[in-house]
Amino acid sequence: MVPVWRHSSLRDQDLFSGLKCPAKNCSSLDSNIEKAACNVTRGLSIDDPESVSHSAIIPASLVACFRPETIVSACERLPGLSRSLGSIKSVSQERIVLILAAVLFAGFALTLDGFRATGNLIAIVRSVSVLGILAIGMGLVVIGRGIDLSVVAVMVIATALQLELLHHGWNLLSASSIVFLIVVAIGSVNGFLVAYASVPALFATLATSAFVFGFVRSQILTQDVVSVPQDAVALLSLGQARLVGLPLDVLLFGGMLVIGWLFLRYTKPGRFLYLMGDNYQAARTMGIAVRPLTLLQYIVSALLAWIAGVATAVSLQSMNTRIVNSTLLYDVVLVVVIGGIGLSGGKGGMRNVLVGALLIGILLNGMTILDLPNIYQNLIKATILLAAIILDGRLNPRDEQTSQQGDI
Repeated sequence: MVPVWRHSSLRDQDLFSGLKCPAKNCSSLDSNIEKAACNVTRGLSIDDPESVSHSAIIPASLVACFRPETIVSACERLPGLSRSLGSIKSVSQERIVLILAAVLFAGFALTLDGFRATGNLIAIVRSVSVLGILAIGMGLVVIGRGIDLSVVAVMVIATALQLELLHHGWNLLSASSIVFLIVVAIGSVNGFLVAYASVPALFATLATSAFVFGFVRSQILTQDVVSVPQDAVALLSLGQARLVGLPLDVLLFGGMLVIGWLFLRYTKPGRFLYLMGDNYQAARTMGIAVRPLTLLQYIVSALLAWIAGVATAVSLQSMNTRIVNSTLLYDVVLVVVIGGIGLSGGKGGMRNVLVGALLIGILLNGMTILDLPNIYQNLIKATILLAAIILDGRLNPRDEQTSQQGDI
């Protein structure tokens, strides 16, 4: 018999170091491949190493406690392992959504006057950018089996407050520093309520959103629309800045996508986020610091919401607080769900955010050119969201093992 570890080129890449295996013995596992992986993890050997080449590099604790797609989702982020897992990956939801986006774009381009105009295409990209930045934060939280309904309120309040401070004579650095601390505090409150007070994320973030917006709007802001001060030269110039022809908000979206991808692929907190989202209790048993990780994801979500607000302000030269009452929050959720980030947690990534944002951005732009009344636009979006949630429930069903804790 040959030790399987000698056949793994990834034996030195310790993705799951320090984790404790909750499986008491290998015989307690159900399938032969799980038993084989368990045996290998415990340092044993088997007769046919090639038959379990994929499982051999997966700790038994993962095989025993997490859905197979979550193991693939976490492990494929190891450099060099994607190809070995490619044979067991089916056509993903993100590819289907990307095809739908391409078909929708082609259909609108052929049938709608002005859709192919350069100005309209730039408008699509810019609208997708702000929506996408918000969806990146929401997506990270949903991967960890949470939800953040405060992103739009944080975006509006943080940016409006920053502009208000500038109007009162604060310099950009001081105003940004104060707002940064406020945003981190809001994210920390959300994370604390969910992780330490065990308040369902849906209610915690909704309550935080209502309180923060109501307090700041009634006690600090005196008007619905806060403009960028004329002496804020840096912000005004950023609104007109271009790099290789792309405006700032598009560059920010691209940058945040890259950073999010690097975080999920190359950092342990990013990989642990998938495991926590798939099975909160098992991740905690294995030694993952699930509470600090939950706190971190809500702080990151709040910071990304602020970045989206700044991108909006420099683009429009103002921040309209009435955005909170719009359907932007539902658009963000729609991007995340239809892009393929499962509400059950432990699944998805930055590519899902990108394709979801593209599809929804193209759809919204097409409906605007058609001059479709808002009530019908909302009806269409609600129907798509409902269908996406139902589809997500079928593709990513929850079971007793993985839904004991951490649900939204």
